[in-house]
Amino acid sequence: MARETKEERIQRMTALERPLWDKGAWVGGVDEAGRGPLAGPVVAACVVMPEAPLLPEINDSKKVPEKKRDVLYDEILRIAKAVGVGVATVEEIETLNIKAAARLAMKRAIEQAKPPRIFVDAERDLDVDMPQQAIVHGDAVSYSVAAASIVAKVTRDRMMRELDAQYPLYGFAQHKGYGTQAHYEALRQHGPCPAHRKLFIRSAFEKR
Repeated sequence: MARETKEERIQRMTALERPLWDKGAWVGGVDEAGRGPLAGPVVAACVVMPEAPLLPEINDSKKVPEKKRDVLYDEILRIAKAVGVGVATVEEIETLNIKAAARLAMKRAIEQAKPPRIFVDAERDLDVDMPQQAIVHGDAVSYSVAAASIVAKVTRDRMMRELDAQYPLYGFAQHKGYGTQAHYEALRQHGPCPAHRKLFIRSAFEKR
């Protein structure tokens, strides 16, 4: 099977947006980063992308190398009609649970961007006023959601680098709070810091 070109991918990924663009309507893509890590906040973004210019490098943030994500982040912020970023703190994650905290971060991002309608990666029935559509694997099939995934991921990675400077014993700049072997070893040696999700750590160690 032939590999999909960037041009083919961008045509496929804008298929959901084009009927709206053709009517002069706009949509905000919504996605989050940081559900799975043992440390750090969960960050959501809501991005309203224009019909033109298209950025053919946009893709699911997990499929884009880190340096390219940083470049795309700047390009998205330069051309986007609106960008909102919402954060749910470690304390909110511990209090609410990660799903509720991610939804709260999404709500905060949407309220900043104020789009007329939204495409949301997987989540449905968010507590917002505009029409919304949940899209399974949205960051892989919607241009707007993919743009939001990049903004959320880059924003969170930068926050984790700041936490690395504050708590240098854990390697946050490298693993971004995820449960790598090096991260587990640091936890065993030093115990958790205020940036850690205590309930996640307890559960993770129980499973290992």
